[in-house]
Amino acid sequence: MIGEAIQSDTLKALVSQHAIREAVVGRVAGDDAKWTLSIRLGGPTARLVPVRSRREPLRTWASLTAVGRFAESLGITAFSVEL
Repeated sequence: MIGEAIQSDTLKALVSQHAIREAVVGRVAGDDAKWTLSIRLGGPTARLVPVRSRREPLRTWASLTAVGRFAESLGITAFSVEL
């Protein structure tokens, strides 16, 4: 269960304020066909917070290309990928 997550509307506002320290894309545990996007706010020891959808506690995408399009639409210019 995801305890803390961030919705895309909030994420867009944070990106526009340059408050995002890092963006990381990773695979969903147990499902290599789905990808997630997490962001780090604050200092280097701050933890990653996943992006959620309005209906689901964790937003997923079927491909890295789809995650890239979503990130670009929000103004995220770079992210790292963890396999």
